[in-house]
Amino acid sequence: MLQYGLGIGEDQNWLFSENGFQGELLGKTETIMALGNGYMGLRSSPEESYLKQTRNLFVAGTFNKFDDGEATELPNAADLTEMEIVLGGERLSLESGRVHVYQKSLNLRTGELTREFLWESPKGRKYSCRFLRFVSLDNLHMLGMRMEITPLSGECELRWTSGINGQMTNSGAQHFHEGIKRIYDKEIAQLVQTTTQSNIDFVLHAANRWELDGEPLALKPEMNIGRRKVGMSYSCTVPAASVIAVEKIASVNTSRDAEAMQGEAYSLDMLREKSLQAFRSNFGKGYAALLSDSAARWKAYWDNADITIESEEDGFDQLAVRFAQYHLLIMTPHHDSRYGIGAKGLTGEGYKGHSFWDSEIFILPYFLHTMPSIAKGLLEYRYLGLDGARLKAADNGYEGAMYPWETAFTGKEETPVWGAVNVLTGKATKIWSGFLEQHISADIAFAVVKYAQATGDEAFMDAMGAEMLIEIASFWASRVVWDESRQAYVILNIIGPDEYKEHIDNNAFSNYMAQWAIQATIELCLSYQETKPDIYRRLNETFGIEDRLDQWRKVAARLYLPSPRAGDNLIPQDDTYLTKPSIDIAPYKNSASVQGILRDYSRDQVIGMQVSKQADVVMLLYLLQNRFSNEVKAANLSYYESKTIHDSSLSMAVHSIVASGIGERETAYEFFRQASEIDLGANMKSSDAGIHSASLGGIWKCIVFGFAGIQAENGELSMTPRLPSKWKSLRFPFVWKGTRLQIELTHEQIAIEAESPSPVPIDVRIGHQVYRLEDRLTVSYSSAQGS
Repeated sequence: MLQYGLGIGEDQNWLFSENGFQGELLGKTETIMALGNGYMGLRSSPEESYLKQTRNLFVAGTFNKFDDGEATELPNAADLTEMEIVLGGERLSLESGRVHVYQKSLNLRTGELTREFLWESPKGRKYSCRFLRFVSLDNLHMLGMRMEITPLSGECELRWTSGINGQMTNSGAQHFHEGIKRIYDKEIAQLVQTTTQSNIDFVLHAANRWELDGEPLALKPEMNIGRRKVGMSYSCTVPAASVIAVEKIASVNTSRDAEAMQGEAYSLDMLREKSLQAFRSNFGKGYAALLSDSAARWKAYWDNADITIESEEDGFDQLAVRFAQYHLLIMTPHHDSRYGIGAKGLTGEGYKGHSFWDSEIFILPYFLHTMPSIAKGLLEYRYLGLDGARLKAADNGYEGAMYPWETAFTGKEETPVWGAVNVLTGKATKIWSGFLEQHISADIAFAVVKYAQATGDEAFMDAMGAEMLIEIASFWASRVVWDESRQAYVILNIIGPDEYKEHIDNNAFSNYMAQWAIQATIELCLSYQETKPDIYRRLNETFGIEDRLDQWRKVAARLYLPSPRAGDNLIPQDDTYLTKPSIDIAPYKNSASVQGILRDYSRDQVIGMQVSKQADVVMLLYLLQNRFSNEVKAANLSYYESKTIHDSSLSMAVHSIVASGIGERETAYEFFRQASEIDLGANMKSSDAGIHSASLGGIWKCIVFGFAGIQAENGELSMTPRLPSKWKSLRFPFVWKGTRLQIELTHEQIAIEAESPSPVPIDVRIGHQVYRLEDRLTVSYSSAQGS
């Protein structure tokens, strides 16, 4: 059972816990209490072994393909956390004997995991046990563990075994060759792994130090080397009521690390030696010092990014947004722009570590308005994948760049071809997303433009952004076909955000976003022609802009955009959606598991129904909100919500933001809570395969773009706050055009403070009035005017 209110003092609303051990439901806290730093992610599996555990250690960007017929994935690296603990001849296992007290907690403020319990063994002997763990935010290669055991029923013979276990797999797929194993000075274990296909070297180290009642204890190890394993065992007698403690410090380095690829020519021997030297130095600091350095980095992060919510009710909302911000940081490879964000971050095998549109539409906005340099790195990752996108376009007979639906580090399409069972045929279902879900190219263009507008980073646009937009516009202009009957360009045979609708024509979201991307590119090129003729000349020589502009203009002007119907204001999701029969979706909408409808119907049957997996038209109303009236938004939100199962975790947040925008505060808040509870809620099976990355970005967006009502359109900042009735105040940072703002909202007023002198004047539209922000701005408004 999860508890959210156990944090007291400085830890209030920073800590959540699992009270009570559940050996059949380990996946939940393994994921939501995962540790990481953007370089690596470590599931919070128990130190002792259980059948239902999933031990995962992932390093960003280290993709490997197990077999030619399978998709590339992040390989599950050697395990560093497992400990076999034998107390008085009995192996520590909470599935035997009795557990009198159990609490597992993650402190979001410091990034430390704590697990404490009182175990009574099958023979009736009691032990107080405490385990601590962290992954360093200060040194991205380091992690630390500490175990403390107190025998309460008399002295105890302890035997402890641990090391580095390279026998890990990805659900049975072994991604590593047998590697070098070594123990240095009877103290430091080293294991080398090399991926089987991508030839990436991993070098892992681990070492231990012992204490008895706080004093150093010298124990002689029994050294062990086996197949893909290296470790050490220790034995000692622990007096009754004494505390025996072991600290285990470990490190991970790979040949993909930026520092490994710089300077002198790379060699495995060099990586082994340099990483060993670094490990020796860090091991000497000990657990407490390494944790302190890491906690200081967490403090700096929270000082910069923390959101404060004052609520009339419990502190769950406050904890939920901090939970989201914690995971957004540890899932994002902020150290290296060669890597993207996985749909499950670095917390599980789900989606194989691949990057989707989640990055640009749901996660990048958070970094854009808190740490813009990280947002820039995420867009640089897409620029580095541009050749892969060009290749996909060419392979499909199109021009420009057609971005893959799923990608790793090559920029090529990585979506698996076959998926879950078809309940009618018993065969695997073909996954069409990699072939037909193409809106991601427009989504990336959208992110590029939003980044440029929010930062004014002309250097990025000149060097990378413009090229991306030109190639994306060229793809869409070649993707459309002319429809004589409509006297318009159309987009046929596509998949929109609603993945329960395949092979459909004129998906509203895709058509509108394609047109938006082309128009944005036209405007950028004309701007270059007028203000930066040298750059325009370079781009024209490389891409033939002048030859493309006419076609772009034709497509942008005459691309079919499904418009609201007369009478009911509904925007058809596609050409046939509104003609299909409806079914009762309540059993699936209220289910604790996702995609339950595919256990009763085949995907082909679902395609023929008015049933949506997730927000589609509603997503359009959010991204291009200024193109639609509130009446249109309200009609479509109501209609499509009644057809949407929300089988995608990103869906709830989008519905919340749109509901906020039309003044439906309580509906917006309800969707926000549902989004917050996807991972952090009581469903103990919701997160087994990893965290829901897009939803976590969506939680931040619900608050900032929804409840605070911030819009950043065409370089103008505007606000229409609609705080939930349960909230008394909201305070959050927001970076805009190089200036960090602190924004505080109550139900009576808005206060905006510039924390540093702004490099450019900042105008803020509140209601119908535009205000000039200098140092501080306070604007009063009534609740009626804000609704």
